Amino acid sequence: MAPMSVLTRDEAQTRAKLLDVHRYQIELDLTRGDEIFDSRTVIRFTTRADGDTFVELKPAELRSVTLDGNLLDLDTHSLDENRLPLKDLTAGEHELRIDATMRYSRTGEGMHRFTDPTDGETYVYTQLFMDDVQRVFAAFDQPDLKAVFELTVTAPQGWTVLANGITERQDDGSWRAAPTPLISTYLVAVAAGPWHSVRTEHRGLPFGIHCRRSLAPHLDTDADEILDITRACFDRYHEKFEEPYPFDSYDQAFVPEFNAGAMENPGLVTFRDDFVYRSAVTDTERQTRAMVIAHEMAHMWFGDLVTLRWWDDIWLNESFAEYMGYQTLTEATRFTDTWTDFGIVRKAWGYDADQRPSTHPVAPDPEAVPDTASAMLNFDGISYAKGASALRQLVAWLGEKDFLAGINTHFARHRFANATLADFIESLAAATERDVHAWADSWLRTTGVDTLTASVTAQPGEWTLTLDRAGSRPHRVTVGVYDRDLNDSRALLLRERYETDIPQQPAPEPRTGPRPALVVPNDLDLTYAKIRLDDVSKETALRGISDVPDALTRAVLWNTLRDMVRDGGLAPAAYLETARAHLPAETDLAVVQGVLTFAAAQVADRYLPAHERPAALATLTSLCRDLIRRTEDGDHPGLRLIAVRHLIDVAAQPDTISAWFSEGTVPGGPELDPELRWRILGRLAVLGAIDDAVIDAELVQDPSATGQEGAARCRAALPDPVAKRAAWDAMFTTDDLSNYLFTATAQGFWQPEQTDLVRQYVDLYWNDAVAVAARRGPAIAEAAGRWAFPVYAITPDTVHAGEQCLTESTPTPALRRKLTDQLDDLARALRVREA
Repeated sequence: MAPMSVLTRDEAQTRAKLLDVHRYQIELDLTRGDEIFDSRTVIRFTTRADGDTFVELKPAELRSVTLDGNLLDLDTHSLDENRLPLKDLTAGEHELRIDATMRYSRTGEGMHRFTDPTDGETYVYTQLFMDDVQRVFAAFDQPDLKAVFELTVTAPQGWTVLANGITERQDDGSWRAAPTPLISTYLVAVAAGPWHSVRTEHRGLPFGIHCRRSLAPHLDTDADEILDITRACFDRYHEKFEEPYPFDSYDQAFVPEFNAGAMENPGLVTFRDDFVYRSAVTDTERQTRAMVIAHEMAHMWFGDLVTLRWWDDIWLNESFAEYMGYQTLTEATRFTDTWTDFGIVRKAWGYDADQRPSTHPVAPDPEAVPDTASAMLNFDGISYAKGASALRQLVAWLGEKDFLAGINTHFARHRFANATLADFIESLAAATERDVHAWADSWLRTTGVDTLTASVTAQPGEWTLTLDRAGSRPHRVTVGVYDRDLNDSRALLLRERYETDIPQQPAPEPRTGPRPALVVPNDLDLTYAKIRLDDVSKETALRGISDVPDALTRAVLWNTLRDMVRDGGLAPAAYLETARAHLPAETDLAVVQGVLTFAAAQVADRYLPAHERPAALATLTSLCRDLIRRTEDGDHPGLRLIAVRHLIDVAAQPDTISAWFSEGTVPGGPELDPELRWRILGRLAVLGAIDDAVIDAELVQDPSATGQEGAARCRAALPDPVAKRAAWDAMFTTDDLSNYLFTATAQGFWQPEQTDLVRQYVDLYWNDAVAVAARRGPAIAEAAGRWAFPVYAITPDTVHAGEQCLTESTPTPALRRKLTDQLDDLARALRVREA
């Protein structure tokens, strides 16, 4: 795939001053075969003055261009890469007609085409975010040139076409979507295929959920839950927001091989169809799906109704939706502990991203986002998790009433238009007397993580907490004060919670009572900062973290221990010992999942030297066995499922899990569903306990898309030179793998047990990754940098080779960002090993 010219901010500003775009009429013909489709676009626009501009288009073939009724000579008006010049436009109204043939995508960008291996049915859907509109239709592709979109789609017999507006099948067999309100080009959406649909109506609007036919039984099983969550969030947003839902319907399509979690297309949200569960899941995983539903619905207002003007403000979309998703789920559904999951999973993502060289402010300066390629790099833990944490801190400081008043002012001022950070802050300022401009400068324009270090002094009958800040942001935190239970020395009891501002001015006052056993700054996790406990509290946490009564407080403490390991302040072995001692008593699924994942994927696999890994795996195996024994009564199926999954992942010998596979069940349950069967086979492949014949036999039993991915992962994991070469060539030579199959192959390839076997590929990686990223585009570049990177080659030589690649090669921006982050993580692992 040839690279496309990226749109610069200066070009977008120039074009926005010149043009007022009114309406698009788009006709798509999806009956042209497996590789191409037809795209005919009519754009009606006005130029405010005489001038030149361009329209974006990336066709397989450009058949004709007509401007104001005049057929243009394509020899003299030819495409310049992905740009069609429009020269000598006069002030006034214009009509542009473009007829082109376009290519389907296999990487989740543009118009993605997928054939289900289970039943042979084909589906297509669009993902047009950032600058992929031009892969589907001609457009003035920037967010501040909103227009009305009218869409007509010709599709094969038996297909249903979904779009932003209500669709109807016409007498000629085509499908026509109702015209949209004013929306940005990147929000246009089409999903077509023989969908299985569950439809209902709520508050006078049609609601629908859709998936591939082969997933129909699984969607039907969860349809009530999904629709109940959708209705509850919809109603809660109407209590919060004065502006009613701005579109004519609300469809949610679960689509195959989707790169993100979901996309907030107005009226047609697309989700990765992993959220249609084929196998058993935990309640935390159901909560995650519900949060994504709530997150995307929040975008209908913040992102779709009011849209950023340029991509430097993407954080406004994502941080707001992230915050509202978790908060609204807590308020409106049975998932009332969402902030625990946010704290131990999402927030850790933000903390990690904010400590790498690639860190950036939540709201970067516009000059730091000069084009769409640089903007794409900011979809990370900072724009999502840190930004949501900042908004949560803002609500704690401002009060929810004033926060929502400012939000509603923002919607009223900029409905169906575009806005900037400055506009957002002005709307908040109109609702409060507090200095939100200063808050924004401190929280949104700065980088890095503040560290709050606690020290406690005690006198008879009183004690004093001092919180020293390394950083620059103001914080309002809740301090939790805990004592040992006099009747049960293993239990901790909450004495009090109180709020304090940082910096502490004037100096903190003593508090009455004896010195507490545990003092937890940021006890309710309302701010974004690393915490360092005082010495007594640290010992209490290490020896008694499971005795803390509140799950969110335990999450804060586990995050503190995690940060200490990463910063060299706590030995990785000490973290494992604490997990071994206290996780068997943990009741919160998000905490168990988060701690086990860090303990296995980071501590055992990366932070401990290779010779200590077997002992670490034995510790984790013993821990998981304790959890399995504890859940034999069947009262905690989610906890048991987590323990079974992790025992499979850390198995050092094949006997136990091979017996489970042969028997089709874990003794005492659960029975093995497809996810667990492929998980066991993946681990057995790593251990060299199966061969291709076993993988092929399982694929016969599960020929689904997920089965194909499981088989690719297993084959790449086999400790065999021929299998490794075949996997490498599939990723980096043939370019035949879809985005999901590329990722699955990469996930299987690198294994801590196989560092000697794959050592030669560490040297090959740098040139091959640069080449495949250039050929196949941002989605594959992301996968190559994230999943195909040699994460277990933790040596100074690997870091040096990677740095040499960054300085001497020309990685695409997406790959460069991933390599920068991965190399920093490798260097951190080396520092932890040396600490």
